[in-house]
Amino acid sequence: MNLIAPLLSPETVLLEQSFSSKKKLFEHAAELLATRHALKATDVFTSLFERERLGSTALGYGIAIPHGRIKGLDDACGALYRMKTPLEFDAPDNQPVSLCFILLVPKNANEQHLQILGELAQMFGDEAMRARMLAAPTSTDLIALIGAWTS
Repeated sequence: MNLIAPLLSPETVLLEQSFSSKKKLFEHAAELLATRHALKATDVFTSLFERERLGSTALGYGIAIPHGRIKGLDDACGALYRMKTPLEFDAPDNQPVSLCFILLVPKNANEQHLQILGELAQMFGDEAMRARMLAAPTSTDLIALIGAWTS
């Protein structure tokens, strides 16, 4: 079962993005997801920023999965960013981030949250999949690639 593909749309898969910092990325993601899901951008930003302060959400290999719990959110949602210029993220392997999946879940969605994070970690842990994600020419192609992926 693929829990990731349903979280994405062509509007939430952004290719060749450039940000000067994690904070700027989080601000952009907060505006994007708040608009699409009738949330307050400040709540989204605060959730992402506070989680990141606990420790980097970078996994290594140029991947990060910033995530947050949002009061008033009914279902998990996400956005995938592919960076034009890799972004410094305090990764365990010191590599800057090229692929960043922003995940938001409802405040009390413990099991679902862990299942989605686990599936993201499996998908991003697949070296061939990472290469295909970095090479996908369009947002639609990238969503199709993720939709076809199985753990």
